[in-house]
Amino acid sequence: MKKQKAFIFRCSACGHEEPKWLGRCPECGEWNTLIETAVSAGSREPGGFSRSGRSSSVPQSIPLSSVDPQEGNRIGSGIPELDRVLGGGIMKRQAILIGGEPGIGKSTLLLQIAAAAETRGRVLYISGEESAGQVRMRADRLGIGGASSRIEIFCSGRMEDIEPILNAVKPVLIMVDSAQTLITEEAGPAPGTINQMKYCSFELISWVKEHDAALFLAAHVTKEGIISGPKTLEHMVDTVLYFEQTEGDCRFLRAVKNRFGSVDEIGIFIMGERGLSPVEDTALLFLIRREGELPPGVAAAAVLEGTRTLLVEIQALTVPAKGAVSRVFSDKIDSSRVSRTAAVLEKHLGLRLSDQDLYINVAGGIRIAEVGTELALAAAIYSARTGLPLPGGMAIAGELSLTGEIRPVRRLAGRIKTAKSLGFDRFLGPMPEGRGQDGTGTEPAGRTEGPDSPAPGDFQAVRDIKAAIRLVFGKKE
Repeated sequence: MKKQKAFIFRCSACGHEEPKWLGRCPECGEWNTLIETAVSAGSREPGGFSRSGRSSSVPQSIPLSSVDPQEGNRIGSGIPELDRVLGGGIMKRQAILIGGEPGIGKSTLLLQIAAAAETRGRVLYISGEESAGQVRMRADRLGIGGASSRIEIFCSGRMEDIEPILNAVKPVLIMVDSAQTLITEEAGPAPGTINQMKYCSFELISWVKEHDAALFLAAHVTKEGIISGPKTLEHMVDTVLYFEQTEGDCRFLRAVKNRFGSVDEIGIFIMGERGLSPVEDTALLFLIRREGELPPGVAAAAVLEGTRTLLVEIQALTVPAKGAVSRVFSDKIDSSRVSRTAAVLEKHLGLRLSDQDLYINVAGGIRIAEVGTELALAAAIYSARTGLPLPGGMAIAGELSLTGEIRPVRRLAGRIKTAKSLGFDRFLGPMPEGRGQDGTGTEPAGRTEGPDSPAPGDFQAVRDIKAAIRLVFGKKE
């Protein structure tokens, strides 16, 4: 007997369902988005995947002590910089969302992972944007044609076609390029909507959870720099990675969410003819080597990104404000941090900055969020405002409090060691905890001994911003 169909009205924007048509969705407030949808009783569940092949037995829980610890082992991606960002490798049943601007290299990265991943199973590459011939041409250009024998490719975004492919191939690694091309009839006729991406992504994530596989899902970002959706998919996946690009060929891979690792690590790549190449030695990548005296407004900061130290150049420029209110122009360092640092300089040093427009940049285009850059930022702003250059060969690290004090930072000894290896013979930093002072706010050179301390004279510790400015510029407040 033929099953009777029931009809509901589902919002194509948010997925809300109503028994009758309404002009405006009561959930998201969009107009004319409720579309009549036929639902066959008992034939399919939301999301478009048929459940007929699944077991109908009652699910059972198991004791935690009986779980095999080996199930938590990671799979190497074959790309060291990616493993660093993921926390050591790819976890089974992990869903990873990679966001970035169009053309930044997401498809290239997915194809390189598919070829280099340290897994013995099959890899399925689902492309909704390119044909099989285009993907093969990219593989040949990247020089991974020899590893392409284990990569299965399927060029379609329809979930009704993807389901039988998944069940037939049973891949251990799934690459989807991209989330905006996925579509299912259950979520409406228009692809790329929030409802479509939620339905389709949920079905793929459910499949990899049930079959001990891993999923990489590419997604474009909007003009505001957030994953198109907006951000709906971030709550559904385990890990969210953002691809960032500088003015050159350098790419940064940064985790903003990671259930299986830290979000402090970044991966650094160079885009070339053979695809993305990991940058192992990043020490000199963001420094500008100059001969002679440094120009005013430039300071070298020792920044901690995850487990490694980077030396970056902070550049500052102050010009008279063109309007009644001064402005801060900074996209690599949070503008609120710049304003706060400028306020501390104005309060505790009497340096007038309220009538100045501040321009802040980081050489190399890397975005810095660590608090240990605040002392170097303050030195660069002071140098730009007064026209006094910093001495050459000095690296700086320290957190600046609102009271003008210089607070300790993590892994100070490692920062000093990296700076010395790059030729910096002086290091300005916070006062070590438990050390005495000579009454001037600076740490005497003879009191820096310790197992992790540099030789006397190399490291100069300061207690507050006044002592730091006096030590660097030789000025008295």
